[in-house]
Amino acid sequence: MLYFTLNNGIQMPVIGFGTWDVRGAEGEKILLDALDVGYRLVDTAKMYDNEKIVGNAICRCGINRNELFITTKLHTPYASYKKAKAGIEESLNNLQSDWIDLMLVHEPYEQGIEMYEAMTEAYREGKIRAIGVSNLNEKRFEDFIRKCEVIPMVNQVESHVYYPELELKKKLEFHGTIMQGWAPFTEGRRNIFAEPILMKIGESHGKTSGQVALRYLLQNGIGVIPKSSKKERMRENMEVFDFSLTDEEMKQIKKLNEGKSLFGWY
Repeated sequence: MLYFTLNNGIQMPVIGFGTWDVRGAEGEKILLDALDVGYRLVDTAKMYDNEKIVGNAICRCGINRNELFITTKLHTPYASYKKAKAGIEESLNNLQSDWIDLMLVHEPYEQGIEMYEAMTEAYREGKIRAIGVSNLNEKRFEDFIRKCEVIPMVNQVESHVYYPELELKKKLEFHGTIMQGWAPFTEGRRNIFAEPILMKIGESHGKTSGQVALRYLLQNGIGVIPKSSKKERMRENMEVFDFSLTDEEMKQIKKLNEGKSLFGWY
């Protein structure tokens, strides 16, 4: 596994396991499979309503908690300083952990700074090891950092070959913030696995189009959190560190950029 070093010195795996639709007993089994395959970053959120099964998987997997990196996020019901403080404690209980590795403000909320202040306090108390934001475009991010005391360690945003947000990544890098991409496979908005350019490049490396799509983001310095319920696909998504895309291949993939969100975020 490779790691990013966040702006506070904490190391975060460059690839993680997304859990946005992981639920119930079957979801807990999926999480245990992901951890068994080798994932060490698990991305959850209040909005996903699955912190408890993530907590159960953490306890059942047999992996030392220090080896895991757990991300969660606060959304609308916690949109105030007081509610965010309560939400942090709730997440700690749900995850059955003494700390959260990374907590994000899930979306651009009017009360986002209040929520972030509560997270900053918990960060200074050691309850959270790193804090950040999610779904902030360049303008919103610049406005946000003018008002907060601690520069976000991470901004988690939509990022895939059709909308990699490379310019945003450069701006975040300038401030020492890591960009992490959700929906690296577009969540079905595009049939990325049948994309001719990715398939052709994959053939030359003995890799799948999905692996090429992940590798493209990783080589651009963008973290990824793919999700799959099938163990063989989980393993495939992790096998992206034994090859590199050439400069020419990177240029070919860059042409897929459509310059707009597939989810209507901006």
